[in-house]
Amino acid sequence: MEKLLNTGFRAIIFISAFLISISCLSQAVSSLNKKEVAKWYKSQEWLNGLKLKPHESTNDQEFERQYHANKIWWDKTFEWLKANDLDKITPGRYVIDEGNVIATDSEAPAPEIDKVKWESHKNFNDLQYIIKGKASMGVSPLSTAEVTEAYDSKKDAAFYDADGKFYIGEPGTFFIFTPKDVHRPGIKISGDNVVKKIVIKIRAIN
Repeated sequence: MEKLLNTGFRAIIFISAFLISISCLSQAVSSLNKKEVAKWYKSQEWLNGLKLKPHESTNDQEFERQYHANKIWWDKTFEWLKANDLDKITPGRYVIDEGNVIATDSEAPAPEIDKVKWESHKNFNDLQYIIKGKASMGVSPLSTAEVTEAYDSKKDAAFYDADGKFYIGEPGTFFIFTPKDVHRPGIKISGDNVVKKIVIKIRAIN
């Protein structure tokens, strides 16, 4: 009987801790209305002095939700971008916050469009920035995309057919793709062969 009571007590403690953590997470997410979010986003105070600018395609409402849920990780991301000379950074993987914020720098010829699929992620947001060269960057709402390859948890990716918009990625402006977006990034533009690009994975909330 005593063993059973102890087991029950531990279960209650575990459930209580879980509920508290959920409560804390909900409190961390901002309760701004749409107009307030738009004003906050436009202010760009969240860049913390970073000179790069977000692309016009960014979903400001969803970004605000992701940012305020995990503010410390986004702040680390922008600080890392500000602190490093991106033109000179060596291609490779950079851990900004273990398991939560990972950057990968690459420098290679951009692929043709038929080599790049529409994709989305569940566990991470993507911040993608073209450091040198130019590339085409596609984005579309997840809600209008048709799944062609089911989500693979090991790759944190699903693939789609989508009717999206394409923009020019170039130095000075970065793209943010949240789990609410499907994206088709880094596609070759005629005349721009080698592209130096940084992709930063920032852990997301669903």
